Amino acid sequence: MRVELEIWRQDSPTARGAFETHIVDDATPEMSLLELLDRLNDQLCEQGLEPIQFESDCREGVCGACGVTVNDRPHGPVPNTPSCRQHLRAFGGIRRLRIEPLRSGAFPVVRDLVVDRSALDRVIRAGGHVDVAAGTAPDADEVRIPHDQAELALDFAACIGCGACVAACPNGAAHLFAGAKLAHLALIPQGTAERGRRARRIGEAVEAEFGPCSSYGECVEVCPAGIPLTAVAALHRERLRAGLRGKND
Repeated sequence: MRVELEIWRQDSPTARGAFETHIVDDATPEMSLLELLDRLNDQLCEQGLEPIQFESDCREGVCGACGVTVNDRPHGPVPNTPSCRQHLRAFGGIRRLRIEPLRSGAFPVVRDLVVDRSALDRVIRAGGHVDVAAGTAPDADEVRIPHDQAELALDFAACIGCGACVAACPNGAAHLFAGAKLAHLALIPQGTAERGRRARRIGEAVEAEFGPCSSYGECVEVCPAGIPLTAVAALHRERLRAGLRGKND
């Protein structure tokens, strides 16, 4: 199976990048995108050339590090699937792939396909945490949460922070990511103590780092965790609640 690849190459954040064309002649339909890049890097190293820089860790769809843009779509053609779980068989008859970094003003390119996603980290540092009393661990059933509420909180907590939602949004918004964090922590008792402060701080961080939400829902289609669009509403709801209750909340 012959695959022609247009790969983005960029030596540093300040360097001028460009696409390079490479051919992998021995690809197989079972290969994932990352395995295809591995094979290409084997070829480049055999030729004494610099390998493509890209990120990966678990390769099981859990960590979110592997995000790239494939044929103008974050992660690839299969909806709600990270790059490491996108396989060549999903591309049908397409044998020419254009692979580039996740494109967003909030994600500067570090090198080749690697981007700096620390803007997401700054949102979490602003308020994505809870205060807990130190001491002996409580019994497992001491803090009771209704089953449906706990399951919903876990659905929002599934966000892996890959940044695909930001890259898919025409405005580069991170409302799906931030809303998932706020909705998750608002649904559990441990997150109620600083609920208002969290909403204000995360809201301010999102506005400072990212663009406004377009409300078109492109983010939902590429989210590997399947975070629902209601997360965007949760961000607005939590900020409105915080504003109505005042700064003491």
